[in-house]
Amino acid sequence: MNYFRTALLLAGLTALFMGIGFLLGGSGGAMIALVVAGGMNLFAYWNSDKMVLSMHGAQEVDPRSAPDLYRMVAELAHRANLPMPRVYIMDNPQPNAFATGRNPQNAAVAVTTGLLRSLSRDEVAGVVAHELAHIANRDTLIMTITATIAGAISMLGNFAMFSGLSGNRDNNNGLGLIGTMAMVILAPLAAMLVQMAISRTREYAADNLGAQIAGDPLSLASALGKIADIAHMVPNEQAERSPATAHMFIINPLSGQRMDNLFSTHPATENRIAALRQMAAAYGQRPAAAPAAGPRHGVWGGGSARPGGPSQGPWGGGGGNRRGPWG
Repeated sequence: MNYFRTALLLAGLTALFMGIGFLLGGSGGAMIALVVAGGMNLFAYWNSDKMVLSMHGAQEVDPRSAPDLYRMVAELAHRANLPMPRVYIMDNPQPNAFATGRNPQNAAVAVTTGLLRSLSRDEVAGVVAHELAHIANRDTLIMTITATIAGAISMLGNFAMFSGLSGNRDNNNGLGLIGTMAMVILAPLAAMLVQMAISRTREYAADNLGAQIAGDPLSLASALGKIADIAHMVPNEQAERSPATAHMFIINPLSGQRMDNLFSTHPATENRIAALRQMAAAYGQRPAAAPAAGPRHGVWGGGSARPGGPSQGPWGGGGGNRRGPWG
Protein backbone atom coordinates (compact mmCIF):
# COMPACT_ATOMS: atom_id res chain seq x y z
CA MET A 1 0.00 0.00 0.00
CA ASN A 2 2.84 2.42 0.81
CA TYR A 3 4.46 1.73 -2.58
CA PHE A 4 1.12 2.34 -4.29
CA ARG A 5 0.67 5.63 -2.44
CA THR A 6 4.19 6.69 -3.38
CA ALA A 7 3.57 5.91 -7.06
CA LEU A 8 0.21 7.71 -6.96
CA LEU A 9 1.70 10.78 -5.33
CA LEU A 10 4.60 10.99 -7.77
CA ALA A 11 2.22 10.49 -10.69
CA GLY A 12 0.02 13.32 -9.46
CA LEU A 13 2.92 15.72 -8.98
CA THR A 14 4.42 14.74 -12.34
CA ALA A 15 1.07 15.31 -14.07
CA LEU A 16 0.82 18.71 -12.43
CA PHE A 17 4.34 19.54 -13.53
CA MET A 18 3.50 18.50 -17.09
CA GLY A 19 0.30 20.51 -17.02
CA ILE A 20 2.20 23.65 -16.15
CA GLY A 21 4.69 22.87 -18.91
CA PHE A 22 1.81 22.52 -21.39
CA LEU A 23 0.32 25.85 -20.36
CA LEU A 24 3.70 27.52 -20.78
CA GLY A 25 4.84 25.87 -24.00
CA GLY A 26 2.12 23.67 -25.48
CA SER A 27 2.82 20.00 -26.25
CA GLY A 28 6.55 20.68 -26.53
CA GLY A 29 6.53 22.28 -23.10
CA ALA A 30 4.67 19.29 -21.69
CA MET A 31 7.27 16.88 -23.09
CA ILE A 32 10.12 18.97 -21.71
CA ALA A 33 8.36 19.05 -18.34
CA LEU A 34 7.95 15.25 -18.48
CA VAL A 35 11.66 14.75 -19.08
CA VAL A 36 12.55 17.25 -16.36
CA ALA A 37 10.09 15.65 -13.91
CA GLY A 38 11.51 12.19 -14.62
CA GLY A 39 15.01 13.47 -13.95
CA MET A 40 13.84 15.22 -10.80
CA ASN A 41 12.13 12.08 -9.52
CA LEU A 42 15.29 10.07 -10.06
CA PHE A 43 17.47 12.77 -8.51
CA ALA A 44 15.08 13.21 -5.58
CA TYR A 45 15.01 9.46 -4.91
CA TRP A 46 18.78 9.42 -4.40
CA ASN A 47 19.52 12.91 -3.08
CA SER A 48 16.41 14.55 -1.60
CA ASP A 49 17.33 13.49 1.95
CA LYS A 50 20.71 15.20 1.68
CA MET A 51 19.06 18.31 0.23
CA VAL A 52 16.50 18.57 3.02
CA LEU A 53 19.08 18.01 5.76
CA SER A 54 21.36 20.64 4.24
CA MET A 55 18.43 23.03 3.79
CA HIS A 56 17.78 22.94 7.53
CA GLY A 57 21.43 23.12 8.56
CA ALA A 58 21.42 19.64 10.12
CA GLN A 59 24.77 18.40 11.44
CA GLU A 60 25.41 14.68 11.84
CA VAL A 61 26.37 13.48 15.33
CA ASP A 62 27.88 10.25 16.61
CA PRO A 63 28.26 8.42 19.94
CA ARG A 64 31.09 10.76 20.97
CA SER A 65 29.51 14.11 20.06
CA ALA A 66 25.99 13.31 21.34
CA PRO A 67 26.18 10.09 23.39
CA ASP A 68 22.79 10.32 25.13
CA LEU A 69 20.81 11.13 22.01
CA TYR A 70 22.67 8.58 19.89
CA ARG A 71 22.15 5.86 22.49
CA MET A 72 18.44 6.68 22.71
CA VAL A 73 17.98 6.46 18.94
CA ALA A 74 19.89 3.17 18.87
CA GLU A 75 17.73 1.67 21.62
CA LEU A 76 14.48 2.74 19.96
CA ALA A 77 15.64 1.57 16.53
CA HIS A 78 16.44 -1.82 18.06
CA ARG A 79 12.95 -2.03 19.54
CA ALA A 80 11.44 -1.13 16.17
CA ASN A 81 13.61 -3.76 14.38
CA LEU A 82 15.14 -1.04 12.22
CA PRO A 83 18.73 -0.46 11.12
CA MET A 84 20.45 2.32 13.03
CA PRO A 85 19.62 5.58 11.22
CA ARG A 86 22.00 8.50 10.94
CA VAL A 87 21.38 11.07 13.67
CA TYR A 88 21.39 14.82 13.08
CA ILE A 89 20.94 17.92 15.22
CA MET A 90 19.64 21.22 13.85
CA ASP A 91 20.71 24.39 15.63
CA ASN A 92 17.21 25.83 15.89
CA PRO A 93 15.40 27.17 18.98
CA GLN A 94 12.03 25.78 17.87
CA PRO A 95 11.42 22.28 19.24
CA ASN A 96 10.77 19.99 16.28
CA ALA A 97 12.03 16.92 14.42
CA PHE A 98 11.74 15.03 11.16
CA ALA A 99 12.95 11.84 9.50
CA THR A 100 14.16 11.41 5.95
CA GLY A 101 15.70 8.82 3.65
CA ARG A 102 14.59 6.65 0.75
CA ASN A 103 14.39 3.45 2.85
CA PRO A 104 15.18 2.16 6.36
CA GLN A 105 18.73 1.28 5.30
CA ASN A 106 19.40 4.90 4.27
CA ALA A 107 17.39 6.82 6.84
CA ALA A 108 18.15 9.76 9.10
CA VAL A 109 16.49 11.32 12.13
CA ALA A 110 16.99 15.04 12.76
CA VAL A 111 16.02 16.91 15.93
CA THR A 112 16.43 20.56 16.85
CA THR A 113 18.41 21.90 19.78
CA GLY A 114 15.15 23.46 20.92
CA LEU A 115 13.61 20.01 21.22
CA LEU A 116 16.46 18.71 23.37
CA ARG A 117 16.29 21.77 25.64
CA SER A 118 12.50 21.98 26.01
CA LEU A 119 11.36 18.39 26.48
CA SER A 120 11.99 15.72 29.09
CA ARG A 121 13.86 12.56 28.22
CA ASP A 122 10.70 10.47 27.88
CA GLU A 123 9.11 13.12 25.68
CA VAL A 124 12.16 13.24 23.39
CA ALA A 125 12.02 9.44 23.20
CA GLY A 126 8.38 9.67 22.11
CA VAL A 127 9.28 12.15 19.36
CA VAL A 128 12.19 10.02 18.13
CA ALA A 129 9.96 6.92 18.16
CA HIS A 130 7.39 8.82 16.05
CA GLU A 131 10.08 9.59 13.48
CA LEU A 132 11.27 5.99 13.49
CA ALA A 133 7.66 4.98 12.83
CA HIS A 134 7.76 7.10 9.67
CA ILE A 135 10.89 5.20 8.64
CA ALA A 136 9.29 1.83 9.43
CA ASN A 137 6.20 2.80 7.42
CA ARG A 138 8.45 4.01 4.58
CA ASP A 139 6.81 7.43 4.70
CA THR A 140 10.16 9.18 4.46
CA LEU A 141 10.49 8.53 0.73
CA ILE A 142 7.10 10.13 0.18
CA MET A 143 7.96 13.11 2.36
CA THR A 144 11.35 13.90 0.89
CA ILE A 145 10.40 13.52 -2.78
CA THR A 146 7.19 15.47 -2.23
CA ALA A 147 9.13 18.32 -0.66
CA THR A 148 11.54 18.41 -3.61
CA ILE A 149 8.95 18.33 -6.38
CA ALA A 150 6.45 20.61 -4.64
CA GLY A 151 9.21 23.17 -4.21
CA ALA A 152 10.06 22.85 -7.91
CA ILE A 153 6.41 23.40 -8.86
CA SER A 154 6.37 26.60 -6.82
CA MET A 155 9.54 27.72 -8.58
CA LEU A 156 7.96 26.94 -11.96
CA GLY A 157 4.96 29.02 -10.97
CA ASN A 158 7.27 31.92 -10.18
CA PHE A 159 8.97 31.43 -13.56
CA ALA A 160 5.55 31.53 -15.23
CA MET A 161 4.84 34.85 -13.53
CA PHE A 162 8.19 36.28 -14.63
CA SER A 163 7.81 35.12 -18.23
CA GLY A 164 4.17 36.16 -18.39
CA LEU A 165 4.79 39.64 -17.05
CA SER A 166 7.99 40.37 -18.95
CA GLY A 167 7.27 38.51 -22.18
CA ASN A 168 4.47 38.56 -24.73
CA ARG A 169 1.31 40.01 -23.18
CA ASP A 170 -0.97 39.92 -26.20
CA ASN A 171 -2.16 36.41 -25.18
CA ASN A 172 -1.33 34.99 -28.60
CA ASN A 173 1.60 32.84 -27.53
CA GLY A 174 1.28 32.87 -23.78
CA LEU A 175 -1.18 32.70 -20.93
CA GLY A 176 -1.76 36.40 -20.63
CA LEU A 177 -1.67 38.32 -17.39
CA ILE A 178 -4.81 36.74 -15.89
CA GLY A 179 -3.79 33.20 -16.84
CA THR A 180 -0.30 33.75 -15.51
CA MET A 181 -1.53 35.04 -12.19
CA ALA A 182 -3.96 32.12 -11.92
CA MET A 183 -1.09 29.67 -12.50
CA VAL A 184 1.11 31.39 -9.95
CA ILE A 185 -1.62 30.95 -7.33
CA LEU A 186 -3.10 27.60 -8.33
CA ALA A 187 0.04 25.59 -9.16
CA PRO A 188 1.60 25.74 -5.64
CA LEU A 189 -1.88 25.28 -4.13
CA ALA A 190 -2.47 22.13 -6.17
CA ALA A 191 0.94 20.78 -5.16
CA MET A 192 0.12 21.46 -1.53
CA LEU A 193 -3.21 19.65 -1.82
CA VAL A 194 -1.42 16.59 -3.25
CA GLN A 195 0.99 16.71 -0.29
CA MET A 196 -1.88 16.82 2.16
CA ALA A 197 -3.76 13.96 0.51
CA ILE A 198 -1.86 11.40 2.59
CA SER A 199 -0.19 13.59 5.23
CA ARG A 200 -2.81 13.51 7.96
CA THR A 201 -3.42 9.77 7.96
CA ARG A 202 0.34 9.24 7.93
CA GLU A 203 0.78 11.35 11.07
CA TYR A 204 -1.87 9.44 13.00
CA ALA A 205 -0.30 6.14 11.96
CA ALA A 206 3.17 7.33 13.03
CA ASP A 207 1.78 8.51 16.38
CA ASN A 208 0.26 5.08 16.97
CA LEU A 209 3.32 3.06 16.01
CA GLY A 210 5.68 5.54 17.68
CA ALA A 211 3.81 5.20 20.96
CA GLN A 212 4.17 1.41 20.71
CA ILE A 213 7.90 1.67 19.97
CA ALA A 214 8.51 3.98 22.94
CA GLY A 215 5.99 2.14 25.11
CA ASP A 216 4.58 5.44 26.35
CA PRO A 217 1.66 7.12 24.52
CA LEU A 218 1.29 9.81 27.18
CA SER A 219 4.87 11.04 26.85
CA LEU A 220 4.39 11.43 23.09
CA ALA A 221 1.09 13.21 23.73
CA SER A 222 2.81 15.55 26.19
CA ALA A 223 5.60 16.20 23.69
CA LEU A 224 3.13 17.08 20.93
CA GLY A 225 1.37 19.58 23.18
CA LYS A 226 4.61 21.28 24.23
CA ILE A 227 6.01 21.42 20.69
CA ALA A 228 2.78 22.88 19.31
CA ASP A 229 2.63 25.54 22.02
CA ILE A 230 6.24 26.64 21.55
CA ALA A 231 6.29 26.33 17.75
CA HIS A 232 3.74 29.11 17.38
CA MET A 233 5.84 31.44 19.50
CA VAL A 234 9.35 30.55 18.30
CA PRO A 235 9.87 30.92 14.54
CA ASN A 236 11.72 28.37 12.46
CA GLU A 237 13.55 30.56 9.96
CA GLN A 238 14.78 27.68 7.81
CA ALA A 239 11.28 26.23 7.49
CA GLU A 240 9.82 29.64 6.69
CA ARG A 241 12.30 29.92 3.81
CA SER A 242 11.45 26.39 2.61
CA PRO A 243 7.72 25.89 3.35
CA ALA A 244 7.55 22.86 1.00
CA THR A 245 9.30 20.85 3.74
CA ALA A 246 6.82 21.76 6.50
CA HIS A 247 4.90 18.49 6.18
CA MET A 248 8.02 16.53 7.13
CA PHE A 249 8.13 17.81 10.72
CA ILE A 250 6.29 16.21 13.63
CA ILE A 251 4.47 19.53 14.20
CA ASN A 252 3.92 22.21 11.55
CA PRO A 253 6.99 24.49 11.91
CA LEU A 254 5.43 27.47 10.13
CA SER A 255 4.14 30.36 12.21
CA GLY A 256 0.47 31.22 12.11
CA GLN A 257 -0.60 27.88 10.63
CA ARG A 258 -3.18 26.70 13.16
CA MET A 259 -5.87 25.63 10.70
CA ASP A 260 -6.97 22.00 10.73
CA ASN A 261 -8.98 22.12 7.53
CA LEU A 262 -8.22 22.35 3.83
CA PHE A 263 -4.90 24.16 4.21
CA SER A 264 -3.17 22.30 7.04
CA THR A 265 -0.44 19.72 6.41
CA HIS A 266 -0.92 18.21 9.88
CA PRO A 267 -3.95 17.02 11.84
CA ALA A 268 -5.00 19.18 14.78
CA THR A 269 -2.59 18.56 17.65
CA GLU A 270 -5.53 18.26 20.05
CA ASN A 271 -6.94 15.40 17.99
CA ARG A 272 -3.60 13.61 17.92
CA ILE A 273 -3.23 14.00 21.69
CA ALA A 274 -6.77 12.73 22.25
CA ALA A 275 -6.05 9.62 20.15
CA LEU A 276 -2.87 8.92 22.12
CA ARG A 277 -4.69 9.33 25.43
CA GLN A 278 -7.35 6.88 24.30
CA MET A 279 -4.59 4.48 23.34
CA ALA A 280 -2.96 4.87 26.77
CA ALA A 281 -6.28 4.34 28.54
CA ALA A 282 -6.88 1.13 26.59
CA TYR A 283 -3.62 -0.23 27.99
CA GLY A 284 -4.21 1.07 31.50
CA GLN A 285 -1.60 3.84 31.44
CA ARG A 286 -2.39 6.87 33.60
CA PRO A 287 -0.93 10.38 33.38
CA ALA A 288 2.04 10.93 35.68
CA ALA A 289 2.07 13.71 38.24
CA ALA A 290 3.17 17.08 36.90
CA PRO A 291 6.88 17.82 37.52
CA ALA A 292 7.91 20.47 39.98
CA ALA A 293 8.23 23.97 38.56
CA GLY A 294 11.69 25.27 37.77
CA PRO A 295 14.05 25.96 34.88
CA ARG A 296 14.54 23.22 32.34
CA HIS A 297 17.79 23.06 30.39
CA GLY A 298 17.15 19.73 28.69
CA VAL A 299 18.92 16.50 29.42
CA TRP A 300 21.51 17.14 26.71
CA GLY A 301 22.04 20.88 27.06
CA GLY A 302 24.72 22.97 28.66
CA GLY A 303 27.09 20.12 29.38
CA SER A 304 25.32 19.33 32.63
CA ALA A 305 25.17 15.84 34.04
CA ARG A 306 22.14 13.76 33.24
CA PRO A 307 19.48 13.84 35.91
CA GLY A 308 18.87 10.65 37.80
CA GLY A 309 15.56 9.07 38.67
CA PRO A 310 12.83 7.14 36.90
CA SER A 311 12.20 9.83 34.27
CA GLN A 312 15.29 8.70 32.43
CA GLY A 313 13.57 5.53 31.34
CA PRO A 314 15.63 2.69 29.87
CA TRP A 315 18.40 5.04 28.62
CA GLY A 316 19.49 6.45 31.97
CA GLY A 317 22.23 5.25 34.27
CA GLY A 318 20.20 3.56 36.98
CA GLY A 319 16.82 5.10 36.15
CA GLY A 320 13.62 3.13 36.03
CA ASN A 321 13.09 0.80 33.11
CA ARG A 322 9.68 2.13 32.10
CA ARG A 323 8.70 0.57 28.80
CA GLY A 324 4.96 0.87 29.06
CA PRO A 325 2.42 -1.88 28.38
CA TRP A 326 4.30 -3.21 25.33
CA GLY A 327 7.34 -4.41 27.30
